[in-house]
Amino acid sequence: MAEHDISGKKVAFLLTDGVEQIELTSPWEAVKNAGGQPVLVSPKKGTIQGFDGMDKGETFTVDLDVADADASDFDALVLPGGVVNADFLRVDKNAQQFARAFFEAHKPVASICHGPWLLIEAGVVKGRDLTSYHTLATDLKNAGANWTDEEVVVDQGFVTSRNPDDLPAFNDKLVEEIAEGEHAGQHA
Repeated sequence: MAEHDISGKKVAFLLTDGVEQIELTSPWEAVKNAGGQPVLVSPKKGTIQGFDGMDKGETFTVDLDVADADASDFDALVLPGGVVNADFLRVDKNAQQFARAFFEAHKPVASICHGPWLLIEAGVVKGRDLTSYHTLATDLKNAGANWTDEEVVVDQGFVTSRNPDDLPAFNDKLVEEIAEGEHAGQHA
C-alpha cells in the first residue's frame, strides 16, 4: 500500500503512439494503488500503441481526447516518455495548452524520460530544476531549464526523472506531490 493516500484524486496521463510502455504502466499502477483515478488523455482517438524500447508492446484505450480535456477536471498530470510519443506530443497545440494549464493552476506535474520535450514547447521549463533522458539536456538548457543528471528532481510540485530505471523514485515522488496538492511556487 502506498505511503500517501490520494483517494478521490483524478490524474491525467497525456500520451500517444510510441509511449515507453513501462513509463505509462508503472506510474499508472502507483496512482491506482494510492487510491487515485488515472485517465488516459491523448490527441489520438481509440487506442494508442505502447513500446518496449524499439519493440511494439501493448495497446491502451484512450479515455479522453486532449482537445476536449480541461485541466480543471484533474488534480495532476503525468507525461510518460518514449521518443516517438514525446515528438508527436510536443508539436500538438492542444497537448501544449493542456500541459501549460497545470502549471498555471499550480497543480503537480510529473514527467519522465523524453516527456519534458512537450514542456519546452508549452513554455514552462524556464528557471525550473529538472532532469530528463540525457539526450534532452541541451534542449532543456537552451529553453532556460536548470538540468541535472539525477534519479528524480522535484521543483515545487514538478517531478522529473531520467529513464525507466528511475521509476521507483519517480512513482514515490509523483504520489507524494499529488497528495500534497497545489503548490503556490508552481508557475508557468
